[in-house]
Amino acid sequence: MFDLSGQVALVTGASRGIGEAAARSLATYGAKVVLAARSSGDVERIAGEIRDNGGQAAAVACDVATYEDVAKAVQLCIDTFGSIDILVNNAGVIEPISRIDTSDPDAWGKVIDINVKGVYHGIRAVSPTMLKKGSGTIVNISSGAAVGALEGWSQYCSSKAAVLSLTRCADKEFGEKGLRVVGLSPGTVATKMQVDIKASGINPVSQLDPAVHIPAEWVGETICWLCTDAGDAYRGVDCSLRDEDVRSSVGLT
Repeated sequence: MFDLSGQVALVTGASRGIGEAAARSLATYGAKVVLAARSSGDVERIAGEIRDNGGQAAAVACDVATYEDVAKAVQLCIDTFGSIDILVNNAGVIEPISRIDTSDPDAWGKVIDINVKGVYHGIRAVSPTMLKKGSGTIVNISSGAAVGALEGWSQYCSSKAAVLSLTRCADKEFGEKGLRVVGLSPGTVATKMQVDIKASGINPVSQLDPAVHIPAEWVGETICWLCTDAGDAYRGVDCSLRDEDVRSSVGLT
């Protein structure tokens, strides 16, 4: 069990998958949670379910590609719950999967807007408050694609490499000022993204048996673990959920 009582967390991309699992796990361990997604419907429903189970949660429509939206989500955390202690930079997309020579430049750029600029926007929006109080945890959802090239994924691999670099840069700038900035590379997770990857038929990941994908709940639990002192070992780097020692430490089987 992880004690996150009294902490306030903002989770982006919280309408489903890893983001939803993270929000539910954070609330289970005592955090007050603001769920953010581009449309408010699903996050309002999930926040309501968290409240029905005794947790504290709020929801907000937020496009992470727009800095003003992210700044408003952070302000909602402060206005509603009095602070912000945890940011989970989870919002991300992989579509459209396409080889470079047939890719659409505008669609390629939109992936960068969400996956890279969205993470920067989150860090930029929460860092002044966290620096002022000298504490806070930022978890950036990364991927093995950050360090490995895959056919058809130039937009995704490039974006996740940039996220890893942002994790490193933020740790260098904030690490000695009380902020914990970590990355989490979860491996393949049973989410809608894996359905899209399977449908593409491009590269070996699309050929994986769906049975090998881990549940999103494992990632939610690991995010909570990284928000404790255990996360100090992963400042400025990606923690891999493929690592059996990590899984054991989190309590996953």
